[in-house]
Amino acid sequence: MTNEDITLAREVDAIQIPSGDKINLPAGTPVVITQTLGGTYTVATSAGLARISSKDADALGVDVEEKKQKAEVAEEMKGAPLEKQVWHQLKQVFDPEIPVDIVNLGLVYDCNVEEEDEATTVNIKMTLTAPGCGMGPVIAADAQARIMTIDGIDDAKVELVWDPPWNQDMISEEGKMKLGMI
Repeated sequence: MTNEDITLAREVDAIQIPSGDKINLPAGTPVVITQTLGGTYTVATSAGLARISSKDADALGVDVEEKKQKAEVAEEMKGAPLEKQVWHQLKQVFDPEIPVDIVNLGLVYDCNVEEEDEATTVNIKMTLTAPGCGMGPVIAADAQARIMTIDGIDDAKVELVWDPPWNQDMISEEGKMKLGMI
């Protein structure tokens, strides 16, 4: 479905890339889907790139069955250790401009699952490819939301850190393969 010309069937809220500003795309807006990863859709518009969430997939004409299949994959992870489920969810979070998840990009520095007073909290430390990226809070919120879908997790905190600075050597072999770097 990527790189097809599509006309939005209805109005949608979106996030401008790379600023992270919220925008509104009216019904009838022509868009081209450039990336469909992590349940979000990066689209090119006459005003630049924007990200549309999965809740608005119908406006793009995306098949609901596709979304259902993605939910079934998450079902397969139930029963796995919590930390494994957290890492799985983090691998479903993507920078809207890069077709590699945040784990394989090397953006997640620390994942800690803590159980205290009958509550389970996940603490994540992650960075971005560039400190000035306006999408940072959006990506961090995506990570937090994904983690909070795991049964047994009471809270998730995602902290953006800048030390050590990210560099391309932090990309996993899988990520480098997807980017054509090896």
